[in-house]
Amino acid sequence: MSSARIDEAITRIEAALGRIDAARLQASASSDEASTANSARVMSLVNTHEKLREEVAETLRELDEVIGELEQ
Repeated sequence: MSSARIDEAITRIEAALGRIDAARLQASASSDEASTANSARVMSLVNTHEKLREEVAETLRELDEVIGELEQ
């Protein structure tokens, strides 16, 4: 996997994280109970997404290293 593809994947992941964060902010703007429950759910999703994003980024870096070694 090339560095460009890794950067592209990370960019897509970060864009998705931005959309999730925007949804969290929108959900937390409302003051009713349903919004509070949604906000907690979105925050949980944001945290899960961030962990997954970090894992994907690390895996892509590792794959890039392996491919780089194979190309030598």
